[in-house]
Amino acid sequence: MVLLAAGAGAADLGALQRLLEQGRCEGCRLQDADLVHAQLRGARLRGAQLQRANLGRAVLTGADLRGADLREAVLQGADLAGADLRGSRLEGVDLRGADLRGAQLDDGALDRSHWEGAQGVSGRAGSWADLHNAGVAESQRGRWPEAEARFDEAISRQPQAAISWLARGLSRGEQGRTRESAQDLAEAGRLYRAAGEVDLAGQLEQASRRLLETRRPAGGNGWGSALLGGAAGLVQQLAPYALKLVGRGLF
Repeated sequence: MVLLAAGAGAADLGALQRLLEQGRCEGCRLQDADLVHAQLRGARLRGAQLQRANLGRAVLTGADLRGADLREAVLQGADLAGADLRGSRLEGVDLRGADLRGAQLDDGALDRSHWEGAQGVSGRAGSWADLHNAGVAESQRGRWPEAEARFDEAISRQPQAAISWLARGLSRGEQGRTRESAQDLAEAGRLYRAAGEVDLAGQLEQASRRLLETRRPAGGNGWGSALLGGAAGLVQQLAPYALKLVGRGLF
C-alpha cells in the first residue's frame, strides 16, 4: 500500500497523485515522498527530485530515471531491472538487495551508494574500496562464495591491492580450496613485500607454503583439522588484516 505522505515543504502531493495515476512526473518535486511498494513499472521520472524518498520494494522495472536526483533515497529491495539511471545522482542511495539487472548506469555511478546484495551490479559499478568493503560485509555474514566474488571484482579494479588478494585467499580457504588460497596468499605476500611490509609478507609466504604442503581430503569444507603444521591457525591470524573496511585509494 502506498501512502501519499510528504515531509513539510517537501514533495508536491499533486505531483505524487499524478505519478501514481499516470505513471509519469518528469521533473517533479518528490523529495521525502513515501512510495514504499509503489507500482511504477515504466514510469517516466526523468529529472525528478527524489532526494530522501522512500521507494523501498517499489516496482520500477524499465523506469526512465535519467537525470533524477536520488541522493539518500531508499530503494532497498526495489525492482529496477532495465531502468535507465544514466545521469542520475545516487550519492548515499540505499540499493541493498535491489534488482539492477539490465539497468543502465554511468560508470562509477554507485561509488558512493550502498548496494550490498544487489543483483546485476557489475564490477565496473563500484570503486575498488566499495567492492572490497562489500566483500567484507559478505564475509561477516559467513557468505564466503559471495565474499570471494566481491574480492575478485575488487582485484579486477585494483590488481595491486594486496589486502584484496589476502581477503580472497581467506574466503577461498574457508570454502576448502586450499591450493587457490595458497596462490592468493603468495601474491598478497609479494605485493606487501614490494610495499615494504616485510614482516606481514613473511607470514603470508609461510602460510602459503604450509597450505601447498597440506594433503587435504577431497570435498571438505573450510580449513578443517586436515591442515597440518598450523597453516589454518596462521592464516586465520591474518584475517584481521584481510577482513577490514578500507578507505578510498588506500590498500
